[in-house]
Amino acid sequence: MKEKNTTTQNEEEFKQLSEEEQQEILKKYDPESNTRSVDGIMKKVIFIGLLAFSLFQLYTAIWGQYTAYLQRSIHLGFALSLIFLLFPARRKFLRKGTIPFYDYILSLLAIGIGLYWPLQYQELVFRVGKLTQLDFIVGLLAVLLTLEAARRAVGMPITIIATAFLAYGIFGPYFPGFLAHRGQDLSSLIHLMFFTTDGILGTPISVSATFIFVFLLFGAFLVKTGVGQYFNDLAVTLAGRLVGGPAKVAIFSSALQGTISGSSVANVVTSGSYTIPMMKKLGYRKEFAGGVEAAASTGGQLMPPIMGAAAFLMVEFIGGITYWEIAKAAAIPAVLYFTGIWIMTHFEAKRVGLKGMSKEEMPDRKEVLKKLYLLIPIIAIIVLMFIGVPTMQAALWGIVAAVVFSAIDKQTRMNFKDIIEALVDGARTALAVAAATAAAGIIVGVVVKTGLGLSLANGLISASGGNIFLTLIFTMLASIVLGMGSPTTANYVITSTIAAPAIITLLMIDMPAGSTIPLVVALSAHLFVFYFGIIADITPPVALAAFAASGVSGGDPIKTGVVAAKLAIAAFIIPYMIIFSPALLMMDTTFLEIVWVVFTAITGMVAIGAGMIGYWYRKVTWIERIFAVGAGLLLIYPESFSDITGLVIFAILLAIQFFTREKEDPAKKAAVA
Repeated sequence: MKEKNTTTQNEEEFKQLSEEEQQEILKKYDPESNTRSVDGIMKKVIFIGLLAFSLFQLYTAIWGQYTAYLQRSIHLGFALSLIFLLFPARRKFLRKGTIPFYDYILSLLAIGIGLYWPLQYQELVFRVGKLTQLDFIVGLLAVLLTLEAARRAVGMPITIIATAFLAYGIFGPYFPGFLAHRGQDLSSLIHLMFFTTDGILGTPISVSATFIFVFLLFGAFLVKTGVGQYFNDLAVTLAGRLVGGPAKVAIFSSALQGTISGSSVANVVTSGSYTIPMMKKLGYRKEFAGGVEAAASTGGQLMPPIMGAAAFLMVEFIGGITYWEIAKAAAIPAVLYFTGIWIMTHFEAKRVGLKGMSKEEMPDRKEVLKKLYLLIPIIAIIVLMFIGVPTMQAALWGIVAAVVFSAIDKQTRMNFKDIIEALVDGARTALAVAAATAAAGIIVGVVVKTGLGLSLANGLISASGGNIFLTLIFTMLASIVLGMGSPTTANYVITSTIAAPAIITLLMIDMPAGSTIPLVVALSAHLFVFYFGIIADITPPVALAAFAASGVSGGDPIKTGVVAAKLAIAAFIIPYMIIFSPALLMMDTTFLEIVWVVFTAITGMVAIGAGMIGYWYRKVTWIERIFAVGAGLLLIYPESFSDITGLVIFAILLAIQFFTREKEDPAKKAAVA
């Protein structure tokens, strides 16, 4: 009887999470999923509202956008009004079927905010910045509603930061040293926030109202075709039989999920509910299984072509660069990131003696390969952008391709109901992004008006004494702190506005005054802060992705975060490589230079992985671990002498490991596991 209970407990531990359990974890760790369930007439009203939001965005994407103020304010009005109906003021208010009276009022006010520019456009243009009392009230409401919507749909971190920047804009004269500025009165600040394109209606929400929305819609259509589960099946087919197969499945699956996902937490829960139980069943510790999934899912935000929607913002923030150039530049760093995690998990699997999945556990290879057509819409978008088709047009054709190719098999075929649901789901996903970009616009507006970006850049450079390594370390720490708890889009806006100028200023020191910032310099700086802002999701103590993974694995959240950060060590190294070796971005370089940099980088990560895990062909001694990590760092640093020195040390260690490898008994290794 006791044995039967134990068996039942093990089966319970290794079972995959149900959809309800996944939603529960998402609501706990991801504010974007923390929506109330509504019944009756309001369920239909919200459904129609979300559908209308998508149809408006599709209409303007196909037949042309309205002027900036109209397009952005309508987008904002849709998003804010729906957020107040869907997202409760407090988590404990998630009572089914109830919307409190004050949320109806806030939703109606948000509709008024969205319609104010369309209804008053001529008068507002003719007044040229002179605010009436009604303008002031509407502008103030726009700021307050944006902050509250961001708090509900995105979380407290970005709301606190945006509020702090508003306070900084008003109380500038009271700040010390280089942070001081002359300050803005409330009326001027409100004018900046809602009646110019430098605040809430600025660049961030402009990108949300155009590129981001259409790509989120594309992702929703792909999900309806079943591509999410197909990513898992394809990953198992390709990697399941390898050493430590389920961990490599998690890495491969998360990389694929990242091509359509805009959230590391959502990525963790959706793919992790499948991969984490597999890893635990194979013998991985709970924290390691969760750490692998958290690290891999977070890397999904770095994976082109979507990059968590940040790539579209980069186009606008950097200027003079195309979306395709950014996606191409980010490709090698993203591959290196996942290669680093793959190497670490491989050595861990060998150290513990874990094998791959059995033949019986594998899906039918022929059936999986038959459905490769589900990937055609993603490939189509990449090809279309490569040949020069505008980004939004490529996304629209991607949606068409998703519908067309889903019809190949009746199991994936989308009917009219599926299409309508995809439109609604896409709009629902876009709500948090719209709130985040609107709040980020507040931050950008204050930074532009006060010159804070340049002031902070000079302050960081001064604190580091002009030393590039110290400046990069300070910027790294600032980006990680600023990125904690923020979604990808807001994360990038904040870090690029506040932290990136320091790197750009330092790299431009030796150039003549007034020189145009080279694209490779600007992109290197922006990718540097973007990487560190993103890996805040696996950096304790916040580490939202690691906490979500621990919710699936049952492991300790902090330990899971530590493991994830250790596995993702490549993410802490690659940004420095981008700064010192721009060849990784495939800009202003030759093919041979790219090949050499990638080769030395991967070789270096093999050495670092072996040193950190403590296993290669056999257990790595402490002295070997020190030399391995040292060789890895030398190989990663882009300089001829360091590369040669690192290769020599690497070759010696490799030879020692290979010729002294232990012939262990498989039964003994299994017992260790």
